[in-house]
Amino acid sequence: MLGRGLRVLGHAIRTEPRLFTIGTIGSSLFGLLIIANSYVVGWVIGHVVVPAFATHRVGTAQLSLVAAIFLGISGLRVASIFGRRLGAGYMQFRLQARYRSAVTRRYLALPPAWHQRHATGSLLSNANSDVEAAWVPIAPLPFAVGTIVMLIAALISLFATDWVLALVGATLFPSLFGLNLVYSRRMSPRQIRAQRTRAKVSAVAHESFDGALVVKTMGREADESRRFAVFVDELRDSLIAVGRLRGLFDPLMDMLPSLGTLAVLLLGAWRLETGAIGVADLVSVAFLFTVLAFPVRAIGWVVAELPRSVAGWDRVQAVLGAEGDLAYGEGALPGSGPAELRFDRVTFRYAEGPAVLHDVSFTVPAGRTVALVGATGSGKSTIASLAVRLVDPESGTVGVDGVKLPDLSLAALAGATALVPQIPFVFDDTVRGNIALDRPGIDDDAVRAALALAQADRFVDGLPAGLDTAVGERGTSLSGGQRQRLTLARALAGKPRLLVLDDATSAVDPRVEAAILGALRGSDAEASILVVAYRRATIALADEVVYLERGRVLATGTHAELMATQDGYRELVTAYEKAEKQ
Repeated sequence: MLGRGLRVLGHAIRTEPRLFTIGTIGSSLFGLLIIANSYVVGWVIGHVVVPAFATHRVGTAQLSLVAAIFLGISGLRVASIFGRRLGAGYMQFRLQARYRSAVTRRYLALPPAWHQRHATGSLLSNANSDVEAAWVPIAPLPFAVGTIVMLIAALISLFATDWVLALVGATLFPSLFGLNLVYSRRMSPRQIRAQRTRAKVSAVAHESFDGALVVKTMGREADESRRFAVFVDELRDSLIAVGRLRGLFDPLMDMLPSLGTLAVLLLGAWRLETGAIGVADLVSVAFLFTVLAFPVRAIGWVVAELPRSVAGWDRVQAVLGAEGDLAYGEGALPGSGPAELRFDRVTFRYAEGPAVLHDVSFTVPAGRTVALVGATGSGKSTIASLAVRLVDPESGTVGVDGVKLPDLSLAALAGATALVPQIPFVFDDTVRGNIALDRPGIDDDAVRAALALAQADRFVDGLPAGLDTAVGERGTSLSGGQRQRLTLARALAGKPRLLVLDDATSAVDPRVEAAILGALRGSDAEASILVVAYRRATIALADEVVYLERGRVLATGTHAELMATQDGYRELVTAYEKAEKQ
């Protein structure tokens, strides 16, 4: 654990060498000033105070000199403390900011399949408490390095003063390091357990808050509180175990320098009687051991936090080193206007599970509307994800206008395709902000045109501040149908050449849905449309229907043709229609 922790600290030093140097110089200066101060105190006692008691007289010049020396040392100590804290503080906060940004960028780069395997609360913990934990030792690190410089200088000065008293330091300093090592070994599993439990608490809390509506309507508040309390109690016990060990370690760290001071006084009195040392030397060494406890604690602070740092670093690196990225090419789509989508013998499975699509082939011709129809679990949403390359197929190809999706650049793919998912997501922003998303070229005219196509302009005009109305977190001030229409308008504002609607109007009145699809087909949106459809009226608007069953394409054709030739299709569409009427 010590070796791994030191490697984490080494990485931090290589990342921010300038700030570490500033903090270390300040800390080293502080340590050397402590040694200097102890010898100044000894000199004052031996050459000013003791003679003053003997002569009952103190010279003004001597007092002025003593005052000037102490003021000078105090001023330098203020400057050293400022440099130490400035360097350490800036270093710690810059590392935290750097890695929070890195983790967030990695989250955005990883595909949805990776996110589905990790709880949102754990991901929040990675970006927040784990990053913070990884760099907790940075604050005392320069102080600890400066303390090591101080201990080396102190040991040299002790041998220069008296070898007998120096043996006390030679025994004490390794004891302090040994105690820190023992502490680190025992603290390591406790800190790792506490850090993991923090992530669990975060995950459960996020799930509870996210499902608050279900919890309230089902009357499960007490059960959910008990479930949360189990993890909170586990975290409490973990932190108590950490605190208990720290409570034992801190007094021991305070005790060793005190024992050193006592040994110095006993041995120093004997050496003073033999004439080996003077009063000034004894006072200097005793004073040095007295003030040694606090700086040496800095080493303990670093060592104490190394297990937590390593635990946080490992969890952060698990995100930064996560695999599964989708590699993009550098290609762009030729021409302009509606794009053709083609699936060619596509097979797909999630992770190690069974295949959910088998040899799927169909085409969405340029400028046409194709409906995907099938029972729940037939693979419709998977096809929608493949169409905009949220995932890649296990075999087969998906292409737009003759270009395979992996050959396109990320910008080209994002500019040409748009997905409106089943569950609409609305940012805690204004209507304008949700639709424009700060994309270049999308002004208020483009926003209003997209709202009109999505049949959302009327309800937006009726909002208190129109486009400037804040819709709340996840669009809580809007109905489900209004959120769906806003997300559709967001996709349309970018003028995609291929629009994929994954049951994106399920919460909208059927007449409004028909108006939306009619407006899309008769507008200048210039997009081919792939729509996952359930309602008979919606399906009938499509130029062609692709009928899926258990991940396979059973038939393609117009709605009328499939109604006449496919019993399963007819039963499915009729069942949807009956369910809607009921």
